[in-house]
Amino acid sequence: MSEQKGGFTLPGEAGFEKLTLELAQKWGADVIRDSDGTVLSDEITNAGYGIYSTICIIRDHNEWAKKNLDKLQQTFLMTNPKVAESDTIEIELMTDFFAEQFRVNDSAEAMKYWQVYDRTTDTLVAADKWSYDAEKGTVTVKGIVAWHSYTVSFMAYRIWEEISMYNHTTNNWDKEHLMQIDPVYPETQAYLKDWMENWCKTHPATTVVRFTSMFYNFVWIWGSSERNRNLYSDWASYDFTVSPRALDNFEKKYGYALTAEDFINQGKLHVTHMPGNQKKMDWISFINRFVIDFGKELIDIVHSYGKKAYVFYDDSWVGVEPYKPEFKEFGFDGLIKCVFSGYEVRLCSGADVETHELRLHPYLFPVGLGGAPTFMEGGNPTLDAKKYWISVRRALLRTPIDRIGLGGYLHLVQDFPDFVDYIAKISDEFRTLKELHKAGKPYCCKTKVAVLHSWGSMRSWSLSGHFHETFMHDLIHINEALSGLPLEVSFINFEDVKNGALNKVDVVINAGAAGSAWSGADAWKDEAVIETLTKWVHEGGTFIGVKEPSAVAGYDSFFRMAPVLGVDEDVIDRVCHGQWSFDVDEAEASKYFTKNSYVNRGVKCHLTDGKATVLAAKDNNPLVTINTFGKGKGIYLSSFEVNNANTRLLLNLILASGKEDSNEYYLTDNEQMECAYYPESKTLVVINNSDTTQTTTIKTEYGTKTVTLEAFDTNIQCIS
Repeated sequence: MSEQKGGFTLPGEAGFEKLTLELAQKWGADVIRDSDGTVLSDEITNAGYGIYSTICIIRDHNEWAKKNLDKLQQTFLMTNPKVAESDTIEIELMTDFFAEQFRVNDSAEAMKYWQVYDRTTDTLVAADKWSYDAEKGTVTVKGIVAWHSYTVSFMAYRIWEEISMYNHTTNNWDKEHLMQIDPVYPETQAYLKDWMENWCKTHPATTVVRFTSMFYNFVWIWGSSERNRNLYSDWASYDFTVSPRALDNFEKKYGYALTAEDFINQGKLHVTHMPGNQKKMDWISFINRFVIDFGKELIDIVHSYGKKAYVFYDDSWVGVEPYKPEFKEFGFDGLIKCVFSGYEVRLCSGADVETHELRLHPYLFPVGLGGAPTFMEGGNPTLDAKKYWISVRRALLRTPIDRIGLGGYLHLVQDFPDFVDYIAKISDEFRTLKELHKAGKPYCCKTKVAVLHSWGSMRSWSLSGHFHETFMHDLIHINEALSGLPLEVSFINFEDVKNGALNKVDVVINAGAAGSAWSGADAWKDEAVIETLTKWVHEGGTFIGVKEPSAVAGYDSFFRMAPVLGVDEDVIDRVCHGQWSFDVDEAEASKYFTKNSYVNRGVKCHLTDGKATVLAAKDNNPLVTINTFGKGKGIYLSSFEVNNANTRLLLNLILASGKEDSNEYYLTDNEQMECAYYPESKTLVVINNSDTTQTTTIKTEYGTKTVTLEAFDTNIQCIS
């Protein structure tokens, strides 16, 4: 392993100077940072390290916020539907929401956006039929229909910043709740620019200002009951960006007004798993433009003091949009992403900035995100770190990252010396991989893959949160598998399909539930999309569909690409139709499946014309099929769950496109292990992705290599 130092950011802590500087040496840190709730002492800042200072530009301003309570950030909330028992109903607004997070905004500017809906008929109730009682916090609706359900959509101030709220509850903080201020108001902008100027003057030791992130947090609505505390969260939602001023400005710019219902959407809100309509896309562009314009003013101040500006690609990242072309206008010098998984590494590495940095897990917190013990009695942070690292590491083999680091409270590691040693080990591993990438790109298969969904490149490598938040979606499993495979991967939308994107790829993957953004929903009603994809497959392309690919109702087949796939879903109007019998082709299946790979769940399907080869089935339901269509192929998987064996299954199916040479260089013959070869440095890296000792052989240009590795371990060797 490399003995180099650098490329590591360590969380320091005043009061633990000796520990901070000892671990900086052991882990090879070149930068020390503060964390939320900690400070760095002069002894640390004067020790010769680069210094990151963490700021959340919209919080830690309670003194100003208390004098400007009308400048707090806001959101639309909707009461739970309530059934009317007569022609009058009284609805309490805040009964279902966490009172420490929200306060009703009943100003005249806000109330013009309030709406009452008859949810039984999905119609708006006229404003003259309802009234608001501020003292009771209720809305009374009169002249309505008994036994219909009614809701009130209202605007609320957010009075406790959500990440602060989470940290309070996770770390048992006993201090003032932090509020978040909204820079949409000119008064807030003037205050923040003065604050930023003063902050830079008073922090001469800081070399990098780490913005966490910009202005608007992903949506995270808490409920009043501990039985349902997390009412709604979505990492890419824009629900927390609304205000009367922003809505008014939007109408002036776009020529039409948005309503509460445009955000509330029958109580569903606009989860990222659903395709965005034109109103949502306009709002995203509107907020993105504002965040860039004002954000750049703050970044310019930072640069004027000779400091760099990095952005944290989590927390208040909404409106930043690192995968939109306009992101470059911010002028950020770096981007930091907290990572649990491989696809998040790829999400970080693809952003257009000079420096890409990963914040590893576990965070140095007493408990993890799920509430399980970490750095406390009953916790095993070393094992946690190993499990996270093997997911992160396989992506690091494929894409360059400049820096790694930790966050949280350094003193917590004192009782976990094995964790301290393990971080030293993987820090050296990381530095070696970083140097290999500098020497040249890793060997990659010729086959080029595109993932097709409604969001396209704007949501490259992501869905709507971390893996543990979106695990139920097949596409997140596909993304995670792809993140460490030796393939060139792009993300395209349906307009891209019509505009020539297929000419640059060999395989298209469409994975998701019917009606979702990931499957595509109504985009499949566009005959030009069907024509273009079908022709492309017929001429030699490979279309891989997972779960309900190309699914939309109203046509002769539920899967619009059924002629290519050779399968279709058993929707209700097909239950009386006969179906093709089939046998599983075990010999053909053995070319793709390993002994541990499986697909054992998913939707009920049937063969369309009996020609597709069935590779796996259960209860007469084809689960994996491959269909020849012209010169190309249609491949169907009823579901996909990422694990080591299924990742190899996916790679094997992708390589079935036939674009590869037959030598099969630089692929392990053990599904539990993977490798990457760096031609310029003639270096082979082999990794064990399992918790047991494994052995593999690898065919190379220089002969076959055999490698045995203990659990979670890495082997790096020069070959020639």
